[in-house]
Amino acid sequence: MSRAKTTIERAYGATLAEAWALWTTAAGLEAWWGPEGFAVTVTHLDLRPGGELRYVMTAVGAEQIEFMRKAGMPLAHDARVVFREVEPERRLVYVHDVDFVPGVPTYQVETIVELRATATGVLLTLQLDAMHDELWTARATAGWHSELGKLARVIDAARAAG
Repeated sequence: MSRAKTTIERAYGATLAEAWALWTTAAGLEAWWGPEGFAVTVTHLDLRPGGELRYVMTAVGAEQIEFMRKAGMPLAHDARVVFREVEPERRLVYVHDVDFVPGVPTYQVETIVELRATATGVLLTLQLDAMHDELWTARATAGWHSELGKLARVIDAARAAG
C-alpha cells in the first residue's frame, strides 16, 4: 500500500559525524528522541539493514501523562524500529511499528532520514509515511517538529560546551 508522505527539512550547526551519532547511538537517541514531555531509554540497537532499534518511550510531562491516560494508552510503551538502509553519515531508512493506537491494528510506517553537509552545518531531510488517518498523521508530524527542536537544543548545547 502506498501512503502519502510528509517532508520536513531542518538545518543544524553540526558536522555530519555529530548529526549521525545523534541518530545512530543509544546515548544520542536518548538525548533527544521522542516529543517534548516524553523520555526514551534504548534497550537494543543493531545498526544495519535488518537490524533493530528497541526503546521504551515514557510520558513524563504532566500534559503528556494526562493525554495518554485520557486516550486509554499506557504511560510507557516498548517500541520497535527495523532498519532497511544504513548509509553512514548520509541516509537511514527504517520502518516503525505503529502498535500503540487503541482500536487500530498494528501497521508500519517508513521514515527516510537524509543528511547533507552545507556551508554552515548539516541539512536534515525527513520523509515520513502518513499514518492511518489525518488526525494521527498531524500528531506524528507535530511530534517530529517537537523532536527536531530537542535535537537542535542538544546540538547547540554540545557546541556551547566546546
